Amino acid sequence: MSPTLNQVTGPAYTRIYSYGAARGENAVPNDDLIGPIDSSDEWIRQRTGIVTRVRADKGTDAIDLATTAAAEAIEKSGIPADQVDLVIVATISNPKQSPSVSAIVADRVGANPAAAYDINAACAGYAYAVTQADALIRSGAARYALVIGTEKLSDIVDPADRSISFLLGDGAGAALIGPSDTPGIAPAVWGSDGSKADAVGMNGTLTEFRDGEVPWPTLRQEGQTVFRWAVWEMAKVAREALDKAGVEPADIAAFIPHQANMRIIDEFAKQLKLPESTVIARDIETTGNTSAASIPLASHRLMAEHPELSGGLALQIGFGAGLVFAAQVVVLP
Repeated sequence: MSPTLNQVTGPAYTRIYSYGAARGENAVPNDDLIGPIDSSDEWIRQRTGIVTRVRADKGTDAIDLATTAAAEAIEKSGIPADQVDLVIVATISNPKQSPSVSAIVADRVGANPAAAYDINAACAGYAYAVTQADALIRSGAARYALVIGTEKLSDIVDPADRSISFLLGDGAGAALIGPSDTPGIAPAVWGSDGSKADAVGMNGTLTEFRDGEVPWPTLRQEGQTVFRWAVWEMAKVAREALDKAGVEPADIAAFIPHQANMRIIDEFAKQLKLPESTVIARDIETTGNTSAASIPLASHRLMAEHPELSGGLALQIGFGAGLVFAAQVVVLP
């Protein structure tokens, strides 16, 4: 008889225990950016809803931001750092191709030797990572997971680019996820559309830069293409996530979309027919668009400003370069 392999299973459900956050040290108002793009404070406010954004010091990188956010999430969760056995970092701004941000952060916060890996799903990265942490814990592969979105986008912007540069900020948000007696993270609706890969992303490769063929690669986007896709296609994904969770728009205490643009957020809320009572995250106004960090940063701020939301349902959705998307309903810690 051939031997049979051992199989493990984990808890039936998971939930988010806590959030942590780190924002770039410097507030950068619109007036500081309008010269190179020949624009105005009023134009940026009308188009994006951004009044100011946060950017990090030259010596601060995405790893530093992630470490600060992760340490706060661990402390607030009450789970000892050495019990965290999985660290997933979503980022597009690791200062090096390798090693991973996650392995360094795991060590810095006292979670060594946790399994650690980075993912690149741009602005959907955090929602992707939550989906993975939930599945891995329920499979028995991990017990407590640290999920972090971290970005230092100011390193990859061209100050003269009118398509995206003025949107972007720096920061990190973290969530600690672990076992639960009741469902705390609903099934995700996630996917991609690589046929629109050129709509948003880097304008060159590192090998082209090395060979002197292009300047330092920076982020660019086709604003109208991305706006239309986000507003029309992502509203469908958000509705699907509500259906998968088995809840109605009226059940949602908070809506936490990727902080891409205030106009997109407002249009979203309208299309979803969310009730007046739903608190909508609008962290973009003073933080800017922080890609993978935007949902956890917005969640952290929402919980600080509205502690009464604790235990309520939040619909979160990330979407961005790839194009990629992910949405799920979660119970707020």
